[in-house]
Amino acid sequence: MTEPNSLRCLCGAVNIQLNGQPEARANCHCQSCRDFYGTSMLSATAWLPERVAVVSGSLSKFAHPTKQLSRAFCPHCGETVFGTNRLGMLVIPNSVVARAAGGELPETMRATMHLFYRHRIIDVDDKLPKYLDGWDGPTYVG
Repeated sequence: MTEPNSLRCLCGAVNIQLNGQPEARANCHCQSCRDFYGTSMLSATAWLPERVAVVSGSLSKFAHPTKQLSRAFCPHCGETVFGTNRLGMLVIPNSVVARAAGGELPETMRATMHLFYRHRIIDVDDKLPKYLDGWDGPTYVG
């Protein structure tokens, strides 16, 4: 399976180009991601902004009212194409990448860790390290 470098929103109106590799690949369990992205766990890649370019279409944006988070989404279909985290990195949901790869997430884009696992609302049975908070802290031992 090839790694996609061109991603589209669900309706195809927005196309973004990826250059290089993501800085991080993770499943995030923090309350902010759950609330902001409307999911029990956000599986995503984090990119330096200069490695992601909008090549066609336009995005609407929503900034979190109290946190350093924003979402960029297609104004037509409403799909979040990427978010921006408190570190200024662009966070691309793995569902967008998997669709561009024909339905399955390439190995090179799969999560390598869980973040904020102490805040999980679902247990995940896999072999990935489960950091209780950020990736520089202690891990879950279950």
